[in-house]
Amino acid sequence: MAMLFKSGAGRTEWWRNELTRLEPGLDFRVWPEIGDPTEIEFALGWEFPPGSLHRFSNLKCLCSIGAGVDHVFRDPNLPPNLPIVRIVDPWMTNAMSEFVALNVLRFHRYDPEYRRLQTDGIWGEEVPSPDSTTRRVGIMGLGVLGQDAAAKLIPFGFPIAGWSRRPKTVPGVESFSGAAGLDALLARTDILVMLLPLTPETTGLLDRRRLALMPKGAAIVNAARGAMIVEADLLAALESGHIAGAALDVFAQEPPPKDHAFWRHPKVVLTPHIAAITNPSTASPQIIDNYRRARAGQPLLNRVDPSVGY
Repeated sequence: MAMLFKSGAGRTEWWRNELTRLEPGLDFRVWPEIGDPTEIEFALGWEFPPGSLHRFSNLKCLCSIGAGVDHVFRDPNLPPNLPIVRIVDPWMTNAMSEFVALNVLRFHRYDPEYRRLQTDGIWGEEVPSPDSTTRRVGIMGLGVLGQDAAAKLIPFGFPIAGWSRRPKTVPGVESFSGAAGLDALLARTDILVMLLPLTPETTGLLDRRRLALMPKGAAIVNAARGAMIVEADLLAALESGHIAGAALDVFAQEPPPKDHAFWRHPKVVLTPHIAAITNPSTASPQIIDNYRRARAGQPLLNRVDPSVGY
């Protein structure tokens, strides 16, 4: 049983070493050097070319190399009934929560304003920070990542609310759901954290109308997918001052075009999709577990439901 690997992150040898350490003798093949396609039974990677998976008549499992699977469903010719799994790694979850906490605290303590004062050489101008118990944080997405981020933010004293498609009960989190619930969440949120999976329903979710529902001076932290925000509408809200700042790790086009306003916008903190990078050392054990399960015909871990897209 051969494993086919594809990634553009430049860590192929790291992956090979970790996976073969756990599974000695693993037939590890790297795209596009696939050999006999009938021997490929497990595919691990990111953005296999559309239609290419049909070449592997004995493919038993496709594993996304990250937590997201929207790249998988962009293939209009995905083999029907192909089992798809994703990575759910405590290391990645903690890394994402670190990124969220960093940027929530950045906006709570007015770090962008102090950076501008530094640039202008101004000393002694205080920007008063509100009590954390009055700074309302809203989290869009209450899955594994959203729940962990909420748990890490609660000790700071922030009132935390979360939104999901269906009602969820999360300790210490006020729960909202459905379309009306999203509007209500936005209206009570001073710092918005986006951790939703990208699906047709969440594409363009944060648009001009929904941005206007947020309190004046609110901030946004997007560590989910760039396509969830209508970028032109966000830029307009930043220019008007209705949105005070945005920490963006993801973009509709990655990297953004060199002339994109986000690169040099004074109210935007831009990072290159690094909020929670997949770690081969911590992710490999579950991949090998699913590899063995696929070989044995056993139920797979972290299986994706194609009907909902995650």
